[in-house]
Parts: sequence; structure tokens; C-alpha cells
Amino acid sequence: MQIILSIGSNIGDRKKNIESAISLILKDCNILKCSPIYETEPFGNQNQNWFFNIVLVADTQLSPQDFLIICKTIESKLGRTDAPRWSERVIDIDILMYENLILDTEQLTIPHKYLHLRNFVLIPFNDISPNTIHPVFGKTISQLLIESPDNSIVNSI
Repeated sequence: MQIILSIGSNIGDRKKNIESAISLILKDCNILKCSPIYETEPFGNQNQNWFFNIVLVADTQLSPQDFLIICKTIESKLGRTDAPRWSERVIDIDILMYENLILDTEQLTIPHKYLHLRNFVLIPFNDISPNTIHPVFGKTISQLLIESPDNSIVNSI
């Protein structure tokens, strides 16, 4: 099954944090495509370091719920602790999409409920899979990027 993930970091060695997360993710899936790294303006709380963000496409046999457990385990292993929304993070791994699945539970919403509103996700996603269709909106990632209301800064590095 194809899964699309967003990975971000804004504490410590941001690039190394993302590379470490990818290395751990590889234990449970095959990475098919990975975007370049972008340096992005913090979303929500502006009073913090800028993030490094990527999006990747992977192939996994795990269910979305099992993959969420893997993501949370990796985040914990890399030093992430519970923090308020939009605060600094050593690592943040979000499941953006899982095939064409639409899922809305207390623990997990797929597709990610804000992916269409955040350029730090849409720009790298567009780099690697612009024609992927959002299963709720029926629009491609490139269309969602064009329509995005987000004007935060996203720079390639």
C-alpha cells in the first residue's frame, strides 16, 4: 500500500533528525520517492526556529493504525516529547495519505485534515507527486497548491 508522509524538524540538527527518521522508517517500508528538503517558516507559533520539511512516498504492508504507532515510536526514539500545538519539535512525522483511504477516527485522520492548507506540505508533495488526487476534494496536489490560502515562506535549501 502506498503511504505519503510529511517529516519536519526545527530543534537541533534538523537535517540529521530527518535523516534519522527516514532511516528508522525504512525498517517498516520501502521509500519510493522523497522530496528535497525545504526550510519553512513556522506555522502557528512564529516565535521559534524555522523547520526543515520533506514529503516522501513509501510502500508498506502495515495498516494506517499500525503505521501511526511506528511514527509515534520513531518520534519518541528521536527525542520528541509532548508539547503544545504548533510548538518546536525535534521530529514530526505525519501521515498525509494512505492510498485513497478516507479515515476519521479520534487517533488518525486520513487524508491529513490540514494538508490542503499548508504550503510546507503542498510544495514538497507537489515536487514528487503533483498528480496525486486528494480523495476528499477530488483535486490534484498541484491544484490544491495553486488554491492554497497559505502564504508562509517555503525555501528550497
